[in-house]
Amino acid sequence: MKNYVITSMLALVAMSGTAGTWTYSDCVEYAREHNISLQKSRLTEESSEYSLEESKAQWQPTLDFATSHSVSNYPWSEGTKNSYNSSYGLNAGWTVWNGGLRENSIKQSKLRTEINRLTTGDIMRTLETDLLQVYINILYAKESVRIYEEAAKVSLAQSERARQLMEAGKISKVDYAQLNAQYEQDHYALVNARSTYDSRRMELKQLLELGIDAEINLADVEWSAAQVLAELPPISESYQLAIDTDLRIKALEIEKSSSDLDVAIAKAGYMPKISLNAGVGTGYYAPGKSFGSAMKQGWNESLGLTLSIPILDNKKTKTAVAQARVAQLDAQLDINQRQSDIAQIVENWYIDTRSAQSRYSAAETQLESARLSDELTNERFNLGYVNTVELMTAHNAYVEAQHTLLQAKYMAMLGQKMVEFYRNATVTLP
Repeated sequence: MKNYVITSMLALVAMSGTAGTWTYSDCVEYAREHNISLQKSRLTEESSEYSLEESKAQWQPTLDFATSHSVSNYPWSEGTKNSYNSSYGLNAGWTVWNGGLRENSIKQSKLRTEINRLTTGDIMRTLETDLLQVYINILYAKESVRIYEEAAKVSLAQSERARQLMEAGKISKVDYAQLNAQYEQDHYALVNARSTYDSRRMELKQLLELGIDAEINLADVEWSAAQVLAELPPISESYQLAIDTDLRIKALEIEKSSSDLDVAIAKAGYMPKISLNAGVGTGYYAPGKSFGSAMKQGWNESLGLTLSIPILDNKKTKTAVAQARVAQLDAQLDINQRQSDIAQIVENWYIDTRSAQSRYSAAETQLESARLSDELTNERFNLGYVNTVELMTAHNAYVEAQHTLLQAKYMAMLGQKMVEFYRNATVTLP
């Protein structure tokens, strides 16, 4: 009920085009209901359920009613020149034995239904990781905008101060032009940062299938330095958990079981088939007896048993068995490939995360040094002890240090959250 309320509220926000604050959980729940790929996968699930019902129905007999009518004309006949003939029949058939084809087809339909269910779950998990990466990228872009806003604000103040000093004859026009150019550079960086932020939000709207007029603002997430530098769990443990919880591997394992059934189904072509047939019918011929009398005397009943033994089928069965065995081997290779892919993905996230944590530690020290240097250089510039080049260098170094720390922070947290996802098949943001 809670999820339904959240989803309904988010839908109203999206339709009205008004701004709302979305958490990561809100995004996941909304995508669960509205993502088109996920909806199409659910339709495939539903279709497989119908296919299973059809497979089970093969145990039932067939029954049909047939009637035929014909009129004949004999223009040079010495007797009756026209005649009418009709027949009516009710026919039933039931396959007694077909080499296990029916039983294995039902088993295979059940497996296919389960595969489609797992596929839907895997699409949802992929969607969660896509949302996570976009969400964190948006938070990163948002903070980048704040850094460049502050940088532009400072450089504008420096430019204004330089203009006053120039008018007072204390600095040259060249110095003023350099500081004004610094402001223009920071302003340009701010425009780019805002554009990146808007682009990332657009990516999120696409994942959520939101309309072009919808506004979306994300709830901020705060992480302490201790959280950023938190130690990762053992990589071998994470890999094993990723294997155990991966829905794609489970689907591939079921696919392999299905390929085993393909072999059994193909081998059914070598087996004899037994079918039972029964029917009742009657007919009428005119001119002749009365309709009722003709129908009564023409009444007949039949019961038959058919045995079909394959001898030669142009190697169709042999080829089908060989192809099914190839599919068996291919299914196992798919499982091996997926395990290898997961190992590479997990290892890459560990490498990226640890690298980001190392950069974060170094960037913290670098940022503090750049901040102090920038403050002292500003004070000395106001006293006339440093030139504009030194002032601009200190300013740019401070902005770059902030950006380096920010980038390392979000890369480290993204890596940690991706590792968490592969371990637990889910992820949470505070």
